[in-house]
Order: sequence, then structure tokens, then C-alpha cells
Amino acid sequence: MPEYRRLSPDELHELEKDFIEYLIINGITAEEWEQLKKTDLFKAEKIIDLFSDVVFESILRKTSFLEYRDKTKIQIFQCLPEKLVVVVMEALNEDNTDFTNNEYIAQAAVCPPSSLKVYTTEKKYSRKREAELFEMLQTGCVITDDKLFKVLCLSLPH
Repeated sequence: MPEYRRLSPDELHELEKDFIEYLIINGITAEEWEQLKKTDLFKAEKIIDLFSDVVFESILRKTSFLEYRDKTKIQIFQCLPEKLVVVVMEALNEDNTDFTNNEYIAQAAVCPPSSLKVYTTEKKYSRKREAELFEMLQTGCVITDDKLFKVLCLSLPH
């Protein structure tokens, strides 16, 4: 069972070159891999699980910012080594609020209307950093850059 999740067939196909290199590094030739898939499917799946963990671990270690948004709230998480710092912009009422619209966010961040609340908080990881980030991705966060984080920080009350 993988630590994160097994890559889908489409994801594996996209990473075929990397998977071949992974097999070679682990001393498995193309012929051995084909034979393994036919004779020991459990072991072949275990190898795919291990490769999947390597892929996700690499991605998660490099992740610096995550974003979650819905119509009434946007959260940008800065993923530091020991903790998460989050900047939140949320609607106090739902009238005309749509954080799924990038133009709305840009306008609201420059001059937040009084119907929006902007604040920040932080939280230490309750378990391994990468496991926590993976769970956040599974529940709707996406990997992003620091641009919106910086813009929202400028909107924080002084």
C-alpha cells in the first residue's frame, strides 16, 4: 500500500521515462519487468506503489504554497518546514462574492470591500509535513505560487 496513493495509469504513462529510469536504478530490466507483470502481479504493483511514493514525495517536498477557494472564501497556505501560514479572505455575507473568479479576487485584494474579512493565522504540522500537504491536496487544495499570497498579505489590516 503506498504512503500517498498509487499513480493512475494515465499518470504512469505520462511518467513512463521516469518509471523506466526508476526500474533501471533498482536493477530491473525491461524483460524482467514484463515477466514480473505476468508472473507476480503483487510484486509489480508494489514496485508501482513505491515509485508513486517517490513521485509524490518529490512534488510535496518542493511545494511552497497551496490554495483553496470556493465562492465565499480563499485561503493561501505558505508551507514552511515546521508550520503552515495561511492568509484568508472571506465574505461576511455572500452577496456578489465569487472567489472562483480571478477578476473578483484581483479587485477585492486591491481594495477589499467592508463585506470581506482578511486575516492570517498559522498552524504547526500535526504529522509529517508531506503527509499533511497531500491530505490538503486530496481535499481540494491546489499547488500554487506566492503571488496571491503576497497580494492578500498587502490586504491585511494594519
